[in-house]
Amino acid sequence: QVQLVESGGGLVQAGGSLRLSCSASGRTLATYVMGWFRQAPGKEREFVAFINWRGTYTYYTPSVKGRFTVSKDNAKNTAYLQMNNLKPEDTAVYYCAASSFSDSYSPRLNYDYWGQGTQVTVFS
Repeated sequence: QVQLVESGGGLVQAGGSLRLSCSASGRTLATYVMGWFRQAPGKEREFVAFINWRGTYTYYTPSVKGRFTVSKDNAKNTAYLQMNNLKPEDTAVYYCAASSFSDSYSPRLNYDYWGQGTQVTVFS
């Protein structure tokens, strides 16, 4: 079992930055790929970013590419999502997830474990 806990969310003005952390316990994240997702009020959960086991490959949804950076520190058993130039439309609850099924990104990738989420609110 892997327990994931997100932190780092908050209230920020448009154009600002936040760094989300996803800390894992129970097992090492070294053999898990990580995904970041978000869910805005009244909307379905959507994919945001992906990083592979060793942190050598990343993938982003187009709306955040160039503004968000996903990273992974296997020694600290933590994944990160650096979010810059935030926009009001980025407002959502952000979730991290871990998958052991594949080292490659796929929109159909199943994730074994999910965190409980952290709220990000961007005001203009």
